[in-house]
Amino acid sequence: MGCTKFSEELLRTIQTHPKADIQAIFSIPREFNISYSEEKVVNTNYSNIGRLAQEWKIEHYLVDSVPGSKLQDYEDKIRKHQPDVILVLGWYYMVPKKIRELAKHGAWGIHASLLPKYAGGAPLVWAIINGEKETGVTLFKLDDGVDDGDIIEQQSFPIEFQDDIATVYDKATEVSKKILVKVLDQYPDIEMKVQNKDEIEVYPQRSPEDGEIDLNWSPVRIYNFIRAQAPPYPGAFIRTSDNEKIYIYKAAISED
Repeated sequence: MGCTKFSEELLRTIQTHPKADIQAIFSIPREFNISYSEEKVVNTNYSNIGRLAQEWKIEHYLVDSVPGSKLQDYEDKIRKHQPDVILVLGWYYMVPKKIRELAKHGAWGIHASLLPKYAGGAPLVWAIINGEKETGVTLFKLDDGVDDGDIIEQQSFPIEFQDDIATVYDKATEVSKKILVKVLDQYPDIEMKVQNKDEIEVYPQRSPEDGEIDLNWSPVRIYNFIRAQAPPYPGAFIRTSDNEKIYIYKAAISED
């Protein structure tokens, strides 16, 4: 299950692994419905996963949160494949328990943080905004809560001061590939570590309107805020006196 450029990179990695046998691919449209927004949300990091399914002659299903195309509507189709694992890589919907339980080993996801830190929405963006010098990725088993399942594998990587969201995203993708290959190599001898749910930090999703810069912030905070939301994300902005937005994609801090 995936719908982003991250999803595509990992899907290509899985497809070439000798132990992998992909039975079905689920994706989400570029513009899709979701519970926290009255209007359709635009996936700014979208990848058309369906074209890979067509190229590889793998069954493909399109998911949206409207009757007839919700994930639970595909329960029978998933059941017929009798999957060992459902991999959820770059996905925007909760995966219901009755869907997760259709797979022998449940559903596994990759979250771009060192759980239990930065669970929830936009973990890389929040890490950069907060000036973190390190983050990572976590492969974990999905549970009923937000990113709170058992941890299968984790690996950290640095956030350099000159990094922006694009370079950090690339680092997260490369580390995720390594983790997936490592775990697939070990499969089915997988050990899981129970996550302490009391330590989980859940961050909210972000929308384009959350990108407004407060010019009263310190230079470092403004710098972090700008680089956290640079392309491919919508960008940080300031408003003019007539309420127009000026987007800022790159900045530097003066030595003065």
